[in-house]
Parts: sequence; C-alpha cells; structure tokens
Amino acid sequence: MIRILFVGDVVGRPGRDILCGRAATLRAELGLTFIVANGENAAAGSGITSAIVKQFCDAGIDAITLGDHVWDQRGFDAEIGGLERICRPANLPAAAPGRPWLLVERDGARLGVFTVLGRHFMPPRDCPFLAADRVLGELRAAGADVVLAEIHAEATSEKIAFGRYLDGRAAAVVGTHTHVPTADATVFPGGTGYITDVGMTGPYDSVLGREVQPVLHKFLDGLPRRFDVASGDVRLSGAIVEIDAATKRTASIRLVTIT
Repeated sequence: MIRILFVGDVVGRPGRDILCGRAATLRAELGLTFIVANGENAAAGSGITSAIVKQFCDAGIDAITLGDHVWDQRGFDAEIGGLERICRPANLPAAAPGRPWLLVERDGARLGVFTVLGRHFMPPRDCPFLAADRVLGELRAAGADVVLAEIHAEATSEKIAFGRYLDGRAAAVVGTHTHVPTADATVFPGGTGYITDVGMTGPYDSVLGREVQPVLHKFLDGLPRRFDVASGDVRLSGAIVEIDAATKRTASIRLVTIT
C-alpha cells in the first residue's frame, strides 16, 4: 500500500511550524510513504521563497505544489528552476519557469505529482483539463507508478468535474485554495480518490488564515488594509490517501486534522 499525506495550503509561519515540526512524527505514526504539501501561502501568507522550500525539504516533505500566488515573492521566478522538489501549476504558459510536474521516489514507489489552476472566478489560464491530459502522458512516459493530481480552484463544480475527468487515470485528485475543508472524501467508480478541498494548514482563529478585524473592516468600509497572518488555533489539515500499488486504485481517502 502507498500511503500519502497531502497537506493543504500552508499559511505563514504558524503553518510552516506545525508542518515541519510534525512531519517526521506523522510519517512514522501513520506509516506514510510520501508527504506532499501545497506551499503557495507559506511566506507571510502569499507565495514561497527558496529558503522555505529548503526548510520543507529538510523536514522531510517529498513534494511541494503551488497555486495562484506562485510569483508573489519577489525574485522567486528566478529561483524556482534550481529547486528540485517543487512544481508550479501545469497550466501556466509553457514559457513560465519551473517544473510543471514532479516525479518522486521512496521505498520503491514512484509518485507523479502535479497541480492545475481553475478558471472560474480566477484569472484566465490554459485549460486545466487539457493540461492534465498532457501531464499524465508525460508522467507515464517518465515511469510514474501512480499519480496524485491537485486542482487549485474556487468553484466546487470545476473541482468535481476535474476529478471525474481524471477518474481511473489519476490515483487521486485533491482540491485546494478555499482554505475550508470539505466533507466529501470519496473513491470514484474508476478507483480515483477525491476530495474537493483539504483545507489549510495554519491558524483557524482567523479569516482564511488572516487576522479577523482587518478583514471585517475591509468588508464594512471597502478600504484597503494589510491582512497579517493570524496566530491562534493552529491546525494541520490534509488528506490521507491509501493506494493499492498493484491495482493503482485508491483503497481509501479521508480528511485529517491535526492540532
């Protein structure tokens, strides 16, 4: 059995601390083959830096995905090409720097990982469905045993449709971006494990990881404000996916929350 912990959007220092502080223990306690984390909010809530990528890798994170905040940290576009365990969204323009997918190996298992950005209520991107077709072919050619796909999107309908589109072709499809975990973990008929959103890893005494009062006031008067990362009620939220290595089908998928 290949057991994967996919960790939802890591928000700021609180999210980094709980992920890096618990990764090794969780791997041992849960018998994890791989730990994959979305790091697009890891640097003060927006983007990621090469130093944080190194911190994650040193903590034992096998693969790091990104989202719509991929270029928020100045200079990261010049650094991403030299970082091995991180991939940018696969449906960005082909000329964008960075890897569109990852192939990581552990305990004899080769896991393909990629993410796509949704198009509803988000800036225009290349088609995530067609990008997934391309990447799945490239990962098969590269020798991936199983593939975990992430869709970083606003609309639940788009996420569910994407999961159904990949049913039987990817071992699992997980959703991110809204920072709110959903209760719909399931295995589709073709053997693909699916969940619409795994939630965020960070402070839940917040509004999506940010201090409450500035966000409230922005809604009330519309004036711009700085939204600092909050600090209370820090949780690690994600999904544990168990994949049968022989059939390449997901045996189980469940939401997990760790405090």
